[in-house]
Amino acid sequence: MTSTTTSGAPAGATGGQGDTAGDTPPLLSVQGLHVTFPGRRGAAAARAVDGVDLDIRRGEIVALVGESGCGKTTLARSLLGLVRPTGGRVTFDGASLEYSSRALKAYRRRAQLVLQDPSGSLNPRHTVYDIVAEGLRIHGHARDERATVAEALSRAGLRPPERFFLRYPHELSGGQRQRVVIAGALVLQPELLVADEPVASLDASVRGEILALLLRLRTELGLSALVVTHDLGLAWNIADRVAVMYLGRIVETGPVEQVLTAPRHPYTQALLSVLPEAPGTPVVLTGEPPDPSHVPDGCRFHVRCPVLAGGEAERAGVADACRNRELDILRGGAESQVACHWARAERPTAEAPR
Repeated sequence: MTSTTTSGAPAGATGGQGDTAGDTPPLLSVQGLHVTFPGRRGAAAARAVDGVDLDIRRGEIVALVGESGCGKTTLARSLLGLVRPTGGRVTFDGASLEYSSRALKAYRRRAQLVLQDPSGSLNPRHTVYDIVAEGLRIHGHARDERATVAEALSRAGLRPPERFFLRYPHELSGGQRQRVVIAGALVLQPELLVADEPVASLDASVRGEILALLLRLRTELGLSALVVTHDLGLAWNIADRVAVMYLGRIVETGPVEQVLTAPRHPYTQALLSVLPEAPGTPVVLTGEPPDPSHVPDGCRFHVRCPVLAGGEAERAGVADACRNRELDILRGGAESQVACHWARAERPTAEAPR
């Protein structure tokens, strides 16, 4: 990695580990996941996650990107059992995720959440030591508590760890608080981290430090991670693979270098066009994302699609399909895929419906 900025995609820089992740079976696998929320007073149900396949392999970092409200946080929470899916299946290390309290407790020793706002996720009345030790106490670990807490703080970059034991969150900087959150996740020695906008609330000066920390933890501990973000520059700097989400479904996925340097979906192209270092004129999408309780027919992006509005889809002979024919769910594997009639017409691939 040659840069830890999150404002753009520097040429040739990536936090990825190459193609080796695609050769191993997934640690976590999602098949046909749906999460719906009932509408109020008889209104239609909101399809927050509307059919998602996604794999995360051991030692792989996957970035889940998209606008606010696209369903990415709901998807992330469902992967940890915090939101129960209404359809589909989550598999971890070959076993289907069960939703009994005992099964979820055992699962959460292996999969941990890192929240966006450290100020809101840390108990202001607890010391750093008690915050990090809480997971050990909940799960009844028999290891030496003091040594384990010290090791977690040290791995998170708070050294010497003893200096932080008796401090309270308000005595720490924003970056230090986020490191405490990460230490609290590491203390149980998980295999998977789900990080929801892990640097969004931090100053630009410390964002790179936290991203470098996550990459180092992957290297040292073999951690897998799903990083939820709206920032494609962050995805470039940290991820091996990127999944772009729109209105409850992944619309483009593949190795980060390929997706972010040669995006095929008009939505991905629009997101990238507004980065500070992007060439050309930014693409301004018209309107707001549709209501997830009223997903449009055909391609769910077609009502905002600049390719359809500009006539390019008509010239490619797919305008009617864009408006009326729903696209298949993309597979969860590592290969490049796109859910776009126009992109497939412009550059046909071996992608096949499920």
